[in-house]
Order: sequence, then C-alpha cells, then structure tokens
Amino acid sequence: MTSVLQAQALGKRYGKRWALRECTIDIPAGHVVGLVGPNGAGKTTLLKLAGGQLEPTTGGINVLGGRPGGTPAQLARVGFVAQDTPVYAGLTVADHLRLGARLNQRWDAAMARERIAQLGLVPNHRAGKLSGGQRAQLALTLGLAKRPELLILDEPVASLDPLARREFLQGLTEAAVAHKLSVLLSSHLVSDLERICDYVIVLVDSRVHLAGKVGRLLAAHHRLTGPRRDPDRLPADQHVISASHTERQSTYVIRTDAPIHDPAWTVTQLSLEDLVLAYMDKRTAENRRAVLEVRR
Repeated sequence: MTSVLQAQALGKRYGKRWALRECTIDIPAGHVVGLVGPNGAGKTTLLKLAGGQLEPTTGGINVLGGRPGGTPAQLARVGFVAQDTPVYAGLTVADHLRLGARLNQRWDAAMARERIAQLGLVPNHRAGKLSGGQRAQLALTLGLAKRPELLILDEPVASLDPLARREFLQGLTEAAVAHKLSVLLSSHLVSDLERICDYVIVLVDSRVHLAGKVGRLLAAHHRLTGPRRDPDRLPADQHVISASHTERQSTYVIRTDAPIHDPAWTVTQLSLEDLVLAYMDKRTAENRRAVLEVRR
C-alpha cells in the first residue's frame, strides 16, 4: 500500500531540547489520521517537518514519495492549515480566493466558490469581521481548493465552540471522502478525533508511543479489572500500558493479541479516548520507549 508519510529515526532539536526524537512511522495513504499528545509532545514540530517548514536534526522524512517542500511540485501536493487558521483580516473572502488562485498552480476556483456559497460566506465581507468558525471554514476552503493529496491541519478547531467544531469536522470529513484526500490532523480533543479519524498516532515526551489503524488498536487493547495483582503475575503476552490499584483491586490497560481466559478479570473494551489517555499516563510512559504499531 502506498505511504503518504514515512519517517525513520526522525528528530528535531532546538539547542539542547529535543522537540521530537526517534520518530519512526509509516502512514498509509487514504486515511484521516489523528495526531494526539500532551502540550510539548512534538505534534506541531512533526506537522511542520511534514510540511517542509522545518528541516530535521536527525533521521529522515518522506512525504508522498519526496522530500517535504523540496520542489514547487512537491509543495503543490500538500496543503497546510496552521493552528490559528490564518486568514488576512483586511482582505475580503473574495480577495482570499483570488490570492489562492495566484499562489497555487492546482487551484480549483469552481470548488472554492461553490464551498463559500454553501457555507453562506459573503464574498465582499472582510475576514476580520467573520466569526471564529467562519474564519476556520475559510482557511479550510483555501486548503482544499489547493487540491492537495495530503492536507495537514494543526489544532484547527481548538478555539471554536462545539457547534462550529462539529460543522468544521463534518465539512472536513465530506471533503476527504469526495476528493480522496489523506488528512493529518492534530488535536487535544480526542472525542472529536474519535468521530472522524480511522488512524491515530500518540506522541508522548517527544516520541511516538502508538501508531496504527483505530479499529486494530482498539481490538488489541483491553481493560482488566479484578482482585489486586502485581503486573509480574500477568501472562507474558499481556503488555501493561497503564495500571492503577486500590487496596483490594487492580485495573490494567493491556495490549495482547491472545484471548483472555482468566475468570478473575472483568474484561471491558476501550474507547479511543480511553486508549489515548492510557498511553499519555506519565506514570507508565517511561516504560514504553519503543514504538507500538499494530500492523495494518
């Protein structure tokens, strides 16, 4: 299967601080990929490396078969919507579309006009007078009308109210299906990612701790609840992701491909949010330095 992004031992350092390190991933094309992790985990750094805005300190990265930002043709294949959904306050909606047409060789003017009309945006209204949700939709329209093969979005809904977030994500989902886009989307709002993403990457402490298709990952992880038990008494094929204990009870999140037969455990399935939070748990993060990737 064609890869949309491949990274091998990728790292980015600012002075003595590593913003991203030892990042090895292989993302297949055709997915809406959620990138999640705590503040400072390296999400924006990874997205900027993928967009060609940063150069790696170590390792390598390949996007759509080439070096990110290496040529004008390569730049044309990738769309990028930054965290603050950048638009120019003094320009009108129509000005933005004209600017997009001048700057992008694959610009789809008809699609841009149609989407602006569907959103109810008035062409002669200045961007500075639009609501936060309208500005985000304008920025998304600019990214989509570029006709990219990969669309990268850095926290695009972080400042939006719930209704605007839902409308934005619905529009993104529809566009990804209609135009057969690959999407790489970062967010702190795992509940939003759960609605639209079929592939997830979890970054913790500047490293990738989890990557794979959502369905496969959820099928391979379970919550065990039962009488208190030390982790070294669990079967060798049950890999502990997180653990909590009371005086009499233990709760584990584990990864395993084998059936769980022990009748002492109550076994429950995880939501994507449960899974992500288990990997973000700093009490056990130091024990998970290697990348986990459930194979496609």
